[in-house]
Amino acid sequence: MNPKVEMFANRLRKNLRRLLPWAAQRQVEAYRLYDRDIPEVKLTVDRYGPALVVYPYVYSGEMTEAEQQEQDSYLQDLLETTAQLTGVPREQVFVKERKRQRGAAQYERITEEQAELVVRENGHRFLVNLSDYLDTGLFLDHRDTRALVQKLSAGRRVLNLFGYTGSFSVYAAKGGALATTTVDLSATYLAWAKRNLQLNGIGLSQHRQVRADVLALLRDPLTVPEVRGLFDLIVLDPPTFSNSKRMHGTFDIKRDHDWLLRATLRFLAPGGVILFSTNRRGFTLRSEDFPMLRIRDISADTLPKDFHDPLVRVCYLIEATEQPKASPSRYGAPRHGYGY
Repeated sequence: MNPKVEMFANRLRKNLRRLLPWAAQRQVEAYRLYDRDIPEVKLTVDRYGPALVVYPYVYSGEMTEAEQQEQDSYLQDLLETTAQLTGVPREQVFVKERKRQRGAAQYERITEEQAELVVRENGHRFLVNLSDYLDTGLFLDHRDTRALVQKLSAGRRVLNLFGYTGSFSVYAAKGGALATTTVDLSATYLAWAKRNLQLNGIGLSQHRQVRADVLALLRDPLTVPEVRGLFDLIVLDPPTFSNSKRMHGTFDIKRDHDWLLRATLRFLAPGGVILFSTNRRGFTLRSEDFPMLRIRDISADTLPKDFHDPLVRVCYLIEATEQPKASPSRYGAPRHGYGY
């Protein structure tokens, strides 16, 4: 056996012994089994009920035919080992190659297989698609963050920006939110969010889905009249970068986060809280840049047990120490940021 495959097998066995009892006890059916734990074996393995999704990080440059065959053989050995140790049939192992994504590429459809199933998480149910998109519809690294949203939502009006498939909205509704508003540009993902709410027995009358460009909404709230009033809890989980053709301009979280937060504050009710998160490695939100905010870094507190990399994402709870002077109305974006 290839020494790297053998190292991988030993680590995967160790992870299975640690995670299987934990997942069963908590009724968590979607979790990470391996995430490049060994530097020499660059692979991510996620469990979704009876299936696996594997993301190999393979060299994609120029190779000779022999080198390509060697790489393919190595990958097949890893996949066979994964299937054998987890007891998942090989045909239920879905392989997706992660490449550097720009704009909305990671959210675009890549196949038409429609390998859908429902998985449980903390007593809730979520629809995932294991085949058709790079991501499955449920971000596993946000499991504990979703649970926090549930705890914070009782009696609150919740705004879920960049709502994707609505998992935060499900947790908020189950936590006793008075109402939720999920905003996303994709009709596909909003329909998915609606299905997730219905899967959990949540009525739709107080839990709305609004199709809109979030950045355009923040730049000019009058363009999206469906989002009205102020909210007690805002979930803000933006892309790290976007240049989608359906959006006006480009967005970069490192460059534009100052404007993003200040614009979002205009939707926050007195005493309200923003939960802000990003997967931008190396990102830091500095309190001294926002004297009007009380910022608490909860990244470590919300890192799930099945994730070992503390840099996988950062997460903050943000409260305003003073209310913005202007109510949600027309206001501009940064000159060199989004919209310009």
